[in-house]
This record gives sequence, C-alpha cells and structure tokens, in this order.
Amino acid sequence: MMEKISVYIIAFNEEEKIKDALESVAWADEIVVADSFSTDGTVQIARAHGAKVVQIPFKGFGALRNDAIASCSHDWIFSLDSDERCTGAAKQEILDIINDPDSLDAYYVPRRNFFMGKWIRHAGFYPDYRQPQLFRKGSLVFKPDAVHERYEVISEHPCGYFKAFINQIPFKNLEEVIHKANRYSTLGADKLAESGKSPGMLKAILHGFWSAFSIYFLKLGCLDGWPGFIIAFGNFEGTFYKYAKFYLKANGLESFLDIRLPKE
Repeated sequence: MMEKISVYIIAFNEEEKIKDALESVAWADEIVVADSFSTDGTVQIARAHGAKVVQIPFKGFGALRNDAIASCSHDWIFSLDSDERCTGAAKQEILDIINDPDSLDAYYVPRRNFFMGKWIRHAGFYPDYRQPQLFRKGSLVFKPDAVHERYEVISEHPCGYFKAFINQIPFKNLEEVIHKANRYSTLGADKLAESGKSPGMLKAILHGFWSAFSIYFLKLGCLDGWPGFIIAFGNFEGTFYKYAKFYLKANGLESFLDIRLPKE
C-alpha cells in the first residue's frame, strides 16, 4: 500500500508566486494552504488548484507552522513556502522515502536560490538547509517564535538529508528585498525584546556589519557578483534595523510623533 503525503504551504498575499508552488506539488495526496487572511487572489488561486485553505491569524511563523501541521491529514508531511518549487528529482526522492519502511522521521532538503537572473552558489544560499521539510507528523514541533522560528525534532533517530534540491525565488525584485528586511526586522525586534537581552545602537551597528561580513566574505557571497553583494547588504540592513527597532522599543521611542518637541 502506497503511503499518502500532505503538503502545506504558508501564504499571505502571494498571488504572484503561489501558482507555481502549487503546480510543483500537484502530485501530493493533499495540499493545505495556511493563509493569514490574504487580501489579494491567493485564496482563489489555491482553491482553483484543489488545495484546502485554512485561515490562521498570524501570531508568528512558529505558531503558524504548528497550526499548518495540525491541519494536515496524512502521516507524512512536506512543507513548501510560496516562493519555493519542488523539483522532479525531489518529488521522486520524497516518494521513495515515504514508501521505505526503514526511513527516518525527518529530512532536510537543500534549496537552490535564484536571484537577479542567476543561481546563487554561495552567501549561505546553497545548499541552504533551513529546517526539516519532510517529516512524519508528530516528529517536528516549532517554537512560538515570531521569525527565524526554532524547532525541535522528536525522534530517536538523526535527521536525514536529501540529495535532490528544491528551487526558491526568494525575491521578485529589490522592493521585496527592502520589504522583507523591514517586516522581518520588526518581528526580530519583538523576538529580541522577549529574550531579555539588552538593547544598544552600537550593538545594531556591530551585528549589522558582522552579518554582512560573514555572508560576503566567510560564506563567499563575493563570488556571486552583484547578487552576492546585495544579499549581504540586505542582511546588514535587516539586522541593523532589527536591533535599532529593539533599542527604540525598549526606550519608548517607537513613534517619533509621540515625542514632545523641545521648546525653542
């Protein structure tokens, strides 16, 4: 008897990307789109492709993934983001694993990123093992983090690693690079505030520079040309603003309009 598999896709206003993601996993027994009340055509596109849409209020990516997993019906689950595409080789490896009685409980899947017209080979963007993406239900639980969600693998066995990769188009343009840096830095600032760490603008500068330096030099983003530079610079901005927003929040300076102007 062939094992069945659920695929979940988290989404919010992804009408330009989700169609290709859905079509890349059309072979799955169930597709669950965990939507956070999109205002564009994301839901209509998902339903047109036969997906089950569940509406989940966004309270952070960790909680969102746990709720998405709970909405899946089958014992095997494969997670795919709206900007990711399952390849034919990855599909075959998934089917081989879930139908092998000796399979492990969770597997990392390498991601190959396409940015500014080229495949990124460095800068931490390949093979880019982010989190286990194929797993048995009950073997992966996420922490309730707002962003860069941590997770726990519940298994007596180590995680496996795919040979085949999936593709990702992380940014459609530079505006999205800036938008993601802004959104993720806000979520990251909230996460820092909950961590008990002390804020500081010098920390913002140092963490920002270290993030860019490690991506551009240590992870060899410099070998990817201008795309590698922009990835490094975008990470500097995102990291700097994360710590800067944390500092402002801790000092009651989130809104500059709430500050009384000094007397002339």
